[in-house]
Amino acid sequence: MDLPVMPPIRPMLAKSVTMEKALDQLPYVQIEPKWDGFRCLVFRDGDEVILGSRSTKELTRYFPDLVEAFKRELPERIVLDGEILLARDGRLEFDLLSQRIHPAESRVQMLAETTPAFFVAFDLLAVGDESLVDEPFSVRRDRLVAELATAQAPVHVTRTTSDAAVAEEWFGVFEGAGLDGVVAKPLAKPYMPNGRIMLKVKHARTADVVVAGYRLHKTSTPERPLLGSMLLGLYNDERKLQHVGVAASFTETRRAELYEQLSAMQVDLDDHPWGEWMQAEAHESGRLPGGQSRWTGTKDLSWYAIAPTLVAEVGYEHMEGTRFRHTAQFKRWRDDREPESCTYEQLEEVASYDLDEILSR
Repeated sequence: MDLPVMPPIRPMLAKSVTMEKALDQLPYVQIEPKWDGFRCLVFRDGDEVILGSRSTKELTRYFPDLVEAFKRELPERIVLDGEILLARDGRLEFDLLSQRIHPAESRVQMLAETTPAFFVAFDLLAVGDESLVDEPFSVRRDRLVAELATAQAPVHVTRTTSDAAVAEEWFGVFEGAGLDGVVAKPLAKPYMPNGRIMLKVKHARTADVVVAGYRLHKTSTPERPLLGSMLLGLYNDERKLQHVGVAASFTETRRAELYEQLSAMQVDLDDHPWGEWMQAEAHESGRLPGGQSRWTGTKDLSWYAIAPTLVAEVGYEHMEGTRFRHTAQFKRWRDDREPESCTYEQLEEVASYDLDEILSR
């Protein structure tokens, strides 16, 4: 492979702002939907294709379906920035996408056929022998549209707008198709790898949850034990406590305080609502406390059960199935709430929206 822009490259990033601040930047920015998948830089040089992740690890072997599509739909020599996505019933499904990362080649091939992915491009770094990283985004966007004008599914070009009313409408309705906000991109800026020059606007919500366990921080020691994260639960319709995610991001002082508080409430797993997760088959999906994720590798995910009597208010962005899509933010204890009152019914229901309406040009 010999391209004017070569891997590995870290993609350009965004910082969180309010919608008001993002719209204040108009007309100097362009607004796009914020896709919720795997960020991916695509490098194609003839029959050679490399898919680079946000961390620069290669995704190529996991998406043979996209590799073939890129050979068919993209120019011979090109470097794109975009998002790998997977949908079911007109909605993005991140859990299904995560299952595409599998060590077994036979499993990878089977998933490529049964749950094919698609790609949404939103930036162009190079084409032919020309690097575009120093060009303003306005130029890169125009070139992107031109170069992918004839590309067919599963390759798409993201929609854009410079209309504040349209951007606000997108923010309100696109979540129903599994998207998680909008992004404002400065039209005059060059492509800056790993630089946070874009602006992202994401949904902000709160929920009351049961704190049912904790993990230790990676810097925790026997001499100074520190809490890493709190394991959170909500009661489902069968009145079973469902693991919905974690809350983290505390100062070191707060980690020490929380460890002292929660460790005093530790119970045996046999006496805990999540005791059944001791069984090996309960960890196959990697979605339960202690279950290894394909992303975490050898990371220690062991956890400690506590009596499920504490209720906390947490901030979250949106749900992915029955779980928080991202790490929740602890806000305060809710001593006035009973754990059994923490159910899924309190969560906002988002009206569905047809993903095809977003992908259509």
